[in-house]
Amino acid sequence: MSFVPLNSQIEQLVALLHRGYFREAEAYARDLIAAHPNFGYGWKVLALAMRRQGRNAIEEFRKAAKMLPKDHESQINLGNALIATGEHEEAMHCYRRALKLKPNDAQAHCGLGNAYMAVGAFEESELCQRRALEVQPDFVHAHYNLGNVLQKLGRLQEAESAYRRAIELEPRFAPAHYNLGNILHDLSRPAQAVESFRRALEIDPDNLDAYSNLLFTSLLYGLLSPTVMLAEARRFGKRAASRASPCTAWDNVPDPERILRIGLVSGDLRSHPVGFFIESVLGALTLRGAHRVEVHAYYNNERTDAVTERIKACCRGWTSSVGLSDEALAEKIREDRIDVLLDLSGHTALSRLPMFARKPAPIQVAWLGYLGTTGVAAMDYLIADPWTLLQSEEGYFIEKIWRLPETAFCFTVPREEVPVAALPASSKGHVTFGSFNNLNKIGDAVVSVWAQVLERTPNSRLFLKAKQLEEASVRQGIVGRFAAHGIDPSRLILKEYVSMRAEHLADYNLVDIALDPFPHPGVTTSVEALWMGVPVLTLSGERFLSRQGIGLLMNAGLPEWIAANADEYVGKSAAFAADLDCLATLRSGLRQRVLNSPLFDAQRFARHFEAALRAMWKRWLMDANRTG
Repeated sequence: MSFVPLNSQIEQLVALLHRGYFREAEAYARDLIAAHPNFGYGWKVLALAMRRQGRNAIEEFRKAAKMLPKDHESQINLGNALIATGEHEEAMHCYRRALKLKPNDAQAHCGLGNAYMAVGAFEESELCQRRALEVQPDFVHAHYNLGNVLQKLGRLQEAESAYRRAIELEPRFAPAHYNLGNILHDLSRPAQAVESFRRALEIDPDNLDAYSNLLFTSLLYGLLSPTVMLAEARRFGKRAASRASPCTAWDNVPDPERILRIGLVSGDLRSHPVGFFIESVLGALTLRGAHRVEVHAYYNNERTDAVTERIKACCRGWTSSVGLSDEALAEKIREDRIDVLLDLSGHTALSRLPMFARKPAPIQVAWLGYLGTTGVAAMDYLIADPWTLLQSEEGYFIEKIWRLPETAFCFTVPREEVPVAALPASSKGHVTFGSFNNLNKIGDAVVSVWAQVLERTPNSRLFLKAKQLEEASVRQGIVGRFAAHGIDPSRLILKEYVSMRAEHLADYNLVDIALDPFPHPGVTTSVEALWMGVPVLTLSGERFLSRQGIGLLMNAGLPEWIAANADEYVGKSAAFAADLDCLATLRSGLRQRVLNSPLFDAQRFARHFEAALRAMWKRWLMDANRTG
């Protein structure tokens, strides 16, 4: 490099960065550092150029911050790099040093807020983002980050406003459109949510999370016909496949009777519906002996709890997939020589569904976490049962359907000792209907039918419990929706969800009859209600999602609690509510009934489940031999 004053060289480096010539800027910075090893601005530009190319530059940022102790931007840059690597406490120190150097720097306040949010200090995070906006009212990322923390705090309508302001300032800011869609989903405004997800995808077609949420919201609310849903799912699958090089050969030993290596991919192996459904099954598989199957889990979540530890104890292998790329995770699964790989998430949170497009295992199966087709061509099977997925619906799934003989779900007996109380109506003098489902399942059609249920049973009450009811505006919205159908607010009991499971289960002792929403019925909430002696009234449907209540009630031996249409649903609710003696008798024996049913018999389920996986394996071996 010929001699040029350092200030001029810095200007040239900055110009290269601003014009997007990151490789050229990196090369120029390295030449400059070679000539001047202690020149901090050279390290600063080198680190920025490396980061813009998607590379880890944490050490370069450290050197820049050390050599430029009075440059607040270098402290911010290091803080940003540290957050990206999960070093949140050290990042906070960097932002605080930056603020000492420049107290009114909006980026430093914003970064400190992000660090606070990463460690769960949401109130402190909110204060930081608001301080950033006081300094710079048009700071797009501060509005966006404020929306993120308000969402964490459950203040959904405020979060919506923050995201909309970010979009107003920068209309092509895809993450804001995506998160706005999530908020609108939680606020039960599905059509608007889907519109936001589509907008995010127009701007960033590679945002597979937005595609997953579009599919999940559309499925949940029945917004699209089965044909259109399948087409949308296939588009997701093709986009995922475009990033992957699927395996076509595996090193698995082709023995039909050897120990099967089963892999579970999930972010929900904890106190979560998936955890509640999988724990007893894995325990039963373990009790059946180590000579049949061994389980390996690939857990995509930093959160763990007692359920996680019990599940982990049932596994031969346990891998944290947090931070692993799809390629790295697929390679790990291949190295473990997994025979049957199960996806427990589908298009829900913390999914690793795009990784399945790489086909790391010879057999891949969708089960439990998502009640629709994944759209991934490399997914071989979807597990169902005789009740929930009609043969006429099979054409709307990219996967082959494999039906277990009784139920596709087996619930773990709650460890919390919560006894079943006497029928509430016997002492209260009125019947209490209840639903503890997420409010996004309670659409306008559900409100209309439930209002008719209340009208047909004089003096009855409706007890709703959901996380969204923490927010006053949401409670007011629910009251207003029922008032539009003539239901007085005094007939509604509204309660926010409680995290203590014993307290949550105890609330079923205040309910006489559980009402299942539609077209997305409850699953975990319905099984918990049955366990607590509360019968569930469900509405029949034609699609896999809408028939889950049918599967649960048929396996519980309660077919009379299935209504064929809305009129029958209302009529049955009134008839059951009018016979308190029958309800009391049913309640007293319902826990034992379901305990003896396929819904809780883990040993019975494990036999069927293992037989299904073994049959899949043998079928694959036969097919491989024919084509080999």
